[in-house]
Amino acid sequence: MIKKILPYLLAALMLLGAYGHIANPDFYGPMVPAFIPLDIANWISVVVEAAIGIGLIIPSTRKMAARGFFILMIVFLPIHIWDVIQETPVVGSRRAALIRLLVQFLLIYAGWYVQRSSQAK
Repeated sequence: MIKKILPYLLAALMLLGAYGHIANPDFYGPMVPAFIPLDIANWISVVVEAAIGIGLIIPSTRKMAARGFFILMIVFLPIHIWDVIQETPVVGSRRAALIRLLVQFLLIYAGWYVQRSSQAK
């Protein structure tokens, strides 16, 4: 059951994330490194997250999209670690930052699991 539902949950997460970058781009500003322009970071995120989200829905591209999700979650991991060690975390409290970091590890595992359990096409 999880094997069938999880790709769609991850797809929804990615598509909602892509929409979030369009609807409220300033929200992501504190998480974007200073050397990357926020507009560029947001649009790259929209394209990547939407592509992964759509790819997770389509059975023939699911394995590749899950691999992309897995890699993206690993790329985001340092941001979550950085947030935990900040005096004032971006997400509000240190507890929220820590929970978010733990969720990140679950998302990494979920991406690996979907990639591993998807049929190669």
